[in-house]
Amino acid sequence: MNQDNGGVIGKINTPTTTLASGVWSLDSQFDSQASSIWPLAFPQVTFTNSCRFNDDDSNYLNKTFSGNGNRRTFTLSWWFKNMGGNVHMKSGSSGDFFTLDNNSNRLRLNGADSSVDKFQLICNRVFRDPSAWYNFVAAFDTTQSTSSDRVKFYVNGSQVTSFAVENYPTQNYETQWGNSSLSHGIGARPDGNHYFDGYMTEIIYVDGQQLTPSSFGLTNPVSNIWEPRAYTGTYGTNGFKLNFSDSSNLGDDTSGNGNDFTAQNMSSTNQSTDTCSNNFATFNPVVNAAGNNLTLSEGNLKVTSGSNNWNSAIGTIAVNSGKWYWEVKIINATYNYNHGVFSLITGDINDTDNPMNQTGYSGFYNTDGGETRIDDTVSTSDFGTFAANDILGFYLNADDNQFTIYKNGSSHVSATNLGTGRTDLVPIAVHYNGGVSDYNFGNSPFSISSGNADANGYGNFEYSPTIGGVNYYALCTKNLAEFGG
Repeated sequence: MNQDNGGVIGKINTPTTTLASGVWSLDSQFDSQASSIWPLAFPQVTFTNSCRFNDDDSNYLNKTFSGNGNRRTFTLSWWFKNMGGNVHMKSGSSGDFFTLDNNSNRLRLNGADSSVDKFQLICNRVFRDPSAWYNFVAAFDTTQSTSSDRVKFYVNGSQVTSFAVENYPTQNYETQWGNSSLSHGIGARPDGNHYFDGYMTEIIYVDGQQLTPSSFGLTNPVSNIWEPRAYTGTYGTNGFKLNFSDSSNLGDDTSGNGNDFTAQNMSSTNQSTDTCSNNFATFNPVVNAAGNNLTLSEGNLKVTSGSNNWNSAIGTIAVNSGKWYWEVKIINATYNYNHGVFSLITGDINDTDNPMNQTGYSGFYNTDGGETRIDDTVSTSDFGTFAANDILGFYLNADDNQFTIYKNGSSHVSATNLGTGRTDLVPIAVHYNGGVSDYNFGNSPFSISSGNADANGYGNFEYSPTIGGVNYYALCTKNLAEFGG
């Protein structure tokens, strides 16, 4: 008997993501569950890539099928993180569409023929969280005699049954989805209109089957969170799967059917590592940031301020422990910028005059070379100015109260004390008078030439997240689960 493994004879514990070798001690079990590496009793899958849609760039995917699909019976499943815009999927300019309406934040399934509505479902529930990944499943079988069985709609595994509008198609109605005479659009109308702003991954169309969400995901019994699973069924003639694994061909159908989409106004930078399997930080448009002229774009990673005003944004992930890394690329070097970390407990993010005058800014650097401020104490040392395309690397050591900034891979500013009384720290961007910069928390919106991941293999950075032999990590949920954030 070995007390170290809980008093039960067994092999040495070897935690992995899929199997447990031997018998685990209670301490090992609790630690593994807390860090999300306890082996679960269901098949896990990790999606490694998504597609970032930016409505300002008119990004979308479109395709016209060579022949009709089963327009009465089919299933669509997709995962997405919404930043704005509305149309997700649409057949024809006035056909069927499946969308999260940007004005009401409600999900809509709408079918039309010659601009006349044939069915419409608008759910009562609203979806306003720009930091969350959702799985939507729309399952059709209009041959059913019961009207509510003809269209079933699910969010994160749960069927939607409460609708503001609930009009089902007539029996045997042939939808416009799968109609070979119509172009099909993902991320916009297929004629290029009503663009989506956000991330999508694992878009699956199953032609000829009305499936349930269990084909695409299931609930993690430890976290009680709906998680993806690998779809193992057939796709039917017009079916497809888009997982965005090929940055040079983002419309590639990986189902084996060869039903590729054409990527419109996209490049390799539209591929992202931000997925439902590993959710990365972005900036939060819900928080009422200082100023009234701030624009977030490129999946809420590009920050643009209006003229003659201070504007600020904070990240979607806050930490109070661990070691974290992110990057900022200067796009417009003529205006004032302030980049750093903000203490959520004391600062006033809503100061519309100059938010950097507020207490609570634990550490930041003014990129016009003017000052470094730690715990609202200003250092007037001039650390040099910046040019367009300079990349700043931010190393936040929340364990040891340190903050270090590199410029283009070289040490630039180091602070050994982030101040007293702080609690959670969150990345912050403060711009003045037209400043523009791109932020990379591991899900870069700009082209990366070197491709550095952190020590856990997460993220895509221009420079190494390791300095002085110390590993820093991307701000994502996988790392938060391990280091506690």
